[in-house]
Amino acid sequence: MKTIYIKTIVVFLMSFSLGYAQQTPAPTQDKAVAITGATAHLGNGKVINNSLIIFENGKLTQVLDGTTVRVDMSKMDVINANGKHVYPGFIVPNSTLGLVEIGAVRATDDDSELGTWNPHIRSLIAYNAESKIVESMRPNGVLIGQITPRGGRISGTSSIVQFDAWNWEDAVIKEDDGIHMNWPNSFSRGRWWLGEDPAMKVNKNYDNQVTQIADYFNGAKAYMQSDKAIKNLPFEATNGLFDGSKTLYIHVDDEKGITDAVNFSKVHNVKSTVIVGGYEAYKVADMLKKHNIPVLLQRVHSRPSQSDDDYDMPFKLAKLLTDKGVTVALETSGQMERMNSRNLPFYAGTTVAHGLTKEQALQLITLNPAKILGIDENYGSLEAGKSATLFISEGDALDMRTNIITHAFIDGRLISLDTHQTELWERYSEKLKPKKK
Repeated sequence: MKTIYIKTIVVFLMSFSLGYAQQTPAPTQDKAVAITGATAHLGNGKVINNSLIIFENGKLTQVLDGTTVRVDMSKMDVINANGKHVYPGFIVPNSTLGLVEIGAVRATDDDSELGTWNPHIRSLIAYNAESKIVESMRPNGVLIGQITPRGGRISGTSSIVQFDAWNWEDAVIKEDDGIHMNWPNSFSRGRWWLGEDPAMKVNKNYDNQVTQIADYFNGAKAYMQSDKAIKNLPFEATNGLFDGSKTLYIHVDDEKGITDAVNFSKVHNVKSTVIVGGYEAYKVADMLKKHNIPVLLQRVHSRPSQSDDDYDMPFKLAKLLTDKGVTVALETSGQMERMNSRNLPFYAGTTVAHGLTKEQALQLITLNPAKILGIDENYGSLEAGKSATLFISEGDALDMRTNIITHAFIDGRLISLDTHQTELWERYSEKLKPKKK
């Protein structure tokens, strides 16, 4: 007993010496909550200027105009949000949040698997719900994410989680929602660090690489029709692509690649396809609209890919595709992608400066990704019957100057907005205060 007692004290002291521990996940909602007076941005293009939002047992029960409706709120927790704004929780797709903590420390990096064909690799079981990076998303309103593997030709299977949980089992919203495939580049640059010409040139292996993908899919379909005497886990994982239970996310940017990828999915009877990246998707927008294929659009705050592109091409891509009727959502992959995920609302804000309305831009990170990821029945907009996953901001949540969140809820649970970063901010704010004489 004495040994156990001493060990307990040691662990307790170590936790303080490290200076920080994960915020304890919020308890289940046990009382109805009413938010009054806020401007409610529903996520579906509608706005209620003086709203009354009520939720109970984790579900929205009423989303009303508070000017014309009176409700007995005597037995509810009431939040007066006059002058503030309410939004659905933002959703970040195609993210490695929770899979990598420190890029330079290999032991914390679990976003990819060895090999080329890995449809059976599940990112969900590698998700670290106690990640400090994941926790830092919440003060900007990013409450849900699609956790996605990287590497290989077929990277593996993603899942969708909410960002306040003890472990991946508690976090999961939708398990194994889709398989991610990296389409070959039709053009490539030489490796300058090896002395090769860095100029853009045709990928001579492109046709062969596409044929390899086709062969793999044909092999998977043949396996499904066999007696399966010998289990093939990678092939079995692809079955959902053909029966509609999984989505094929094809990571591709160039016009030819997008066209070939769409045609490939149709030839192989893939029921649901999404283009990820899609830098030149605007060039084939009519085809994407015709086949009802949405786009998870590359990070807005990036440079043009080609020297003859418009300087503001990455900023206006969402507008170009939206005007063509393509369903678009924003993703944040690329350099520093995990840390940049917190900037998701500000990427959406940039699209407003380049042609979209604020409510259209909001849909890029709420209802549209919910539809693409197949969770719109419960998430993505403020509508009665859906999950009470939302937040209150003092100002416009798409503007980094006024995105100041006072309350956030996931499935009706009031979550903490404290993080390692807010702790440091408070610590050094005290240090910089003038000392009293």
